[in-house]
Amino acid sequence: MQTSAAQVANTLRIVGYTAFTFVVYLSIGLPLAILPPHVHLQMGFSAALAGLVIGIQYIATFLSRPWAGHISDRSGAKVAVLWGMGICAVSGALLLGADLLHFSPGLSMTALIASRLTLGVGESLGSTGSTLWGISAIGQEHTARVIGFNGISTYGAIALGAPLGVVLESRFGFGSIGIVTVVVCLVSLFFATAKAAVPVVHGEPLSFRSVLGLVAPHGVALALGGVGYSVLATFVTLFYASRHWDGAALCLTAFGVAFVLARILFIHAIPRFGGFPVAIVCLTVESIGTLILWLAGSPWTAAIAAALTGFGFSLVFPSIGVEAVQRVPEQNRGSALGVYTGFSDVSFFLVGPAAGAIIGSFGYASAFLFALICVAAALGIVLVLAQRGLPVRHG
Repeated sequence: MQTSAAQVANTLRIVGYTAFTFVVYLSIGLPLAILPPHVHLQMGFSAALAGLVIGIQYIATFLSRPWAGHISDRSGAKVAVLWGMGICAVSGALLLGADLLHFSPGLSMTALIASRLTLGVGESLGSTGSTLWGISAIGQEHTARVIGFNGISTYGAIALGAPLGVVLESRFGFGSIGIVTVVVCLVSLFFATAKAAVPVVHGEPLSFRSVLGLVAPHGVALALGGVGYSVLATFVTLFYASRHWDGAALCLTAFGVAFVLARILFIHAIPRFGGFPVAIVCLTVESIGTLILWLAGSPWTAAIAAALTGFGFSLVFPSIGVEAVQRVPEQNRGSALGVYTGFSDVSFFLVGPAAGAIIGSFGYASAFLFALICVAAALGIVLVLAQRGLPVRHG
C-alpha cells in the first residue's frame, strides 16, 4: 500500500509539471479546427494560404527547438516554461488582434501569421521546459513516466481544444479564442512562478552538433515511427469516404483510446525492461496495425487496425526518448529533448505532402503501405541501436 501511495504521489507530482504542456497544446488545439475555414471562407484567402497559416507554426516550432533546449539547460527549465507561457499568451493576444483588424484582411492576416509564429516558439519553450522540469524535479529514474504523461497532456489537450474552439467561435466569435488563450496562459504563468525551480546542472556543455549527432538516430526512428499516426490522422476520413464507409470518427476514436490506455497501463514497462525492448514491441504492433489498415476490407477492420496502431505508437516516443536522453550528459538533456522532439515536428510537417503525392498516384490505401514501410524502417533502426548498445556520454 505504501508503494501504491508513493506511485500515486509521484504521478500527481508529474502531472503538476506536465500540466504546463497541457496548457501549451490547449492553446494549439483551440484554433486548429476553425483557422482553415476562417482564413479561406471568411477572410477570402486561398485554401493553400489557409494551409500555410496552420503549417507555419510547425516550422517555427522546429526552428526554435534547439534554442528552447539551450534555455532549459543554461537558465533552467522553470525559466523556459515561464517564457513559454508568456509567449503563448502573446500569441492569443495577436489572435484577438487579428479579429479586431477584420476590416483590413492584410493586417488581419499579418496578425494571424505572427500569432502562429509566436505560438510555435511558445510550444518549444513550454513543452521542452516542462518535460525537463519534471524529470529534474521527480528524478531521472522517472524519465519515461514524465515523457509519457507529457504525451498524454499533448494529445489530450488537442483533443479537448479543437471542439472547444469550435464551440467558442460559434457562440462568442473568433476573438474569444484569443481571449481564452491569454487567460489560461497567464493563469498558468502565475502557477509556474509559484513552483520551485530545480538547480541548473553546470558542466562543460556539448556543442549543438555533438548533441545532434548523438540523438539523430533516435530522432529518425521517432520520425519514421510517427508516420503511421500522421497518415491516419490526416487521411483516414478521405480513405473512408473513398470506400463509401461511415464511421471515420470512430476509427480516430479507437486510435486515441488505445493510445491513452497503453500509456497509462504500460508506461512502467520502460524502466522495467528498457527503452529499446519496449520500442521494438511497440513498433512491431504498430506495423501490424498499419498492415491491416492497408489491407482493410471493412470499416470495422480499419477501426481495429487503428486501435492496434494507436496501441503500438503510444510508447514509441517515451521509449526511444529515454534512450536518446541518456546518451548525453545531464547538463545537455534539455538540448537533447529539443532536438529529439524536433524530429517529430519534421515528420508531421512532411508526411502530409509526401503521402498526398503517393495517394494521387496509387490511391488512398497506398498511404498506409507508405506508413508501414516507414514504421518497419523505424523498427530496423531501433534493432540496430539496441544491438550496438552505444555507451552513455557523461561529459
